[in-house]
Amino acid sequence: MTKRHVRHTARTLRATRTARSAGLLAVAAVAALSLTACQTGGDDGAAGARTKVSASAPASEAGGNGASAQTVARSEAPTGDRTTAPAAAGGTTTTSGKTSKAVAAPIRTVTLVDGSKAEVYRVGTQRYQAKIVNNGDLLATLDTKKGDDGIDANGMYVVLTMGGEVRSWMGGEHQGPGTFTLAGGWKAKVTKVGELHYRAQIIGREGAVEATMDANQHDTGLDANAVYIVLSAGGVISSHA
Repeated sequence: MTKRHVRHTARTLRATRTARSAGLLAVAAVAALSLTACQTGGDDGAAGARTKVSASAPASEAGGNGASAQTVARSEAPTGDRTTAPAAAGGTTTTSGKTSKAVAAPIRTVTLVDGSKAEVYRVGTQRYQAKIVNNGDLLATLDTKKGDDGIDANGMYVVLTMGGEVRSWMGGEHQGPGTFTLAGGWKAKVTKVGELHYRAQIIGREGAVEATMDANQHDTGLDANAVYIVLSAGGVISSHA
């Protein structure tokens, strides 16, 4: 082999070794970059996981000023519907949510003998109320909850029957105790039971007691077959046919 050929072969070997070294360095660099990328991705993944946990925690723990998820859920829940629900039957709904009973109109208004009015209301089966009013002022209320009712209104006598009828008159009074003849042939035996408490036995033509009136702290009235009787808590009894 000539010297020229030897030098050419040496140069070829050196070039080959240089190329092989460069290839190995490139492979090593790629591996290093891949390792760095994996490490960076792992850190980012962990940070993402930590971010998700923080987002689900209350804002006060995450350092924010917003409400927690539970608070938001409560704030988005529909508010109470008491003020928007339809009113119950016979009532109206106020802005505060309370249901108030509607005021019924009187079924009739009767003018009494002294010029005042009796407004009659039906409040149940065989139950009526009569409000006696004068110039817009309520003077008294009669109620047939326990039977016929009546009142001595300063010498004007008013009876409200269980049928909702109103009768008024003046005069014909007797001061008990005692036994008195009433309109229609009835008799009344009035006795004093106590302070502002009088009782009257209503006696028929045959002498039998047909009814008993009891005025205990409150006047009372009676419809005795179309004869109207008032007994006051002060012992005054009056009748009208």
